[in-house]
Amino acid sequence: MTNLMAARLQMAMSLGFHIIFAAIGIALPLMMAISEACWLRTGDPVYRVLAQRWAKGAAILFAVGAVSGTVLSFELGLLWPGFMKLAGPVVGVGFGLEGFAFFTEAIFLGVYLYGWDRIPPLAHWLAGAVVAASGALSGVLVLTVNAWMNTPAGFRLVDGRPVDIDPFAALTSPAMLAEAIHMTLAAYAATGLLVAGVHAILLMKDRVNPFHRRALGIALIVGGLASLLQPLSGHYAAHVVAETQPIKLAAMEGQFKTERRAPLRIGGLPDPSTGETRFALEIPAGLSILAYNDPDAEVKGLEAFPAHVRPPVVVVHMAFQLMVACGMAMAAVSLWAAVSWWLTRRLPTGRAFLWAAALVSPLGMIAIEAGWTVTEVGRQPWIIQNVMRTTDAVTSVPGLWISLSAYTALYAGLGVIVVLLLLHQFRVSPRGDELQAASIKENS
Repeated sequence: MTNLMAARLQMAMSLGFHIIFAAIGIALPLMMAISEACWLRTGDPVYRVLAQRWAKGAAILFAVGAVSGTVLSFELGLLWPGFMKLAGPVVGVGFGLEGFAFFTEAIFLGVYLYGWDRIPPLAHWLAGAVVAASGALSGVLVLTVNAWMNTPAGFRLVDGRPVDIDPFAALTSPAMLAEAIHMTLAAYAATGLLVAGVHAILLMKDRVNPFHRRALGIALIVGGLASLLQPLSGHYAAHVVAETQPIKLAAMEGQFKTERRAPLRIGGLPDPSTGETRFALEIPAGLSILAYNDPDAEVKGLEAFPAHVRPPVVVVHMAFQLMVACGMAMAAVSLWAAVSWWLTRRLPTGRAFLWAAALVSPLGMIAIEAGWTVTEVGRQPWIIQNVMRTTDAVTSVPGLWISLSAYTALYAGLGVIVVLLLLHQFRVSPRGDELQAASIKENS
């Protein structure tokens, strides 16, 4: 196994593992804070119990996310020293600010977990709100670095070294806003509908349990709203990609030919040998509209770029199609919930809806993994677009397969631990008598 392949596999595994916890770390504290706000407003003790249970889940996932995030920081230096040598002086500020946001989240999560009945209720809720805000900010700051890799800015290269460095310009590179909006919404959508699916399953087993009803409602508000907004952010992101990374857009859409009124493809299998995407449902002029808001706009195809700088079109196109399919399914269920509430002013809890919520619950995380595949693989062969190739950034230290094996074992172990801990949390979901006891305590 070559160093490049081993490093890529290890980084892909590490990112794929960590991004799940990063997404939950962005969204679950918001749901926790909303639940406590409902308790403060209504006095309903079920919301307090729900906030406490979600806080425990957030703590478990935060701890594992901290471990996997720390591993990633080491891997950047160990696996990609060429990248860090060039990028460190330019985007180091982004990493530093992300660390500040991370520590803020950790401190206030501790206050939140151990502050129940020890600090004033409003102060306790504010601690939870800080956890939610710092978690989202931490994610955005990481995305600024990835956006810079896609659209590098804020420096000039002289003899292979960055000069005239402008950290603010690097943090606000052309792709930053689109990536920040799209990924943050993805985190809220994926986590919200994942949690909604879990409580939908539990609600089918205990139809009158108010704990699961409250949880389903809050999760659907967070995840459903984000799912319905996500297509708008995707449209904006397509504009940015079309302007800044046209070769990535061509790979995403399986667009081989440069043409006006380029079609939008649903499905299909790209064939680089023939320059065609077969078996796709084509919407005439759809891609021109998506990318430029103009049905007659010209879209560059892969043929416009040298073969040695084209990304692996099959992987990128299929991952993009998977992401879109998952997102549309999530939006459909969210729209179902929204329409039902609009017509009846009640949360839909029929068996058909609960089954639908359960079935789409994993799709958000699948969509996130697919979307990051598009982002990273679609940039290849560059680790920094048009500045540094991935082959020039990888370490020359031999034996990376040993590191790959060790980290695979680490993530497998962490994954098992997380699953066991979360299953325990699900098994001890509040029963009716527990909720009644909480109500008596609250009113005493």
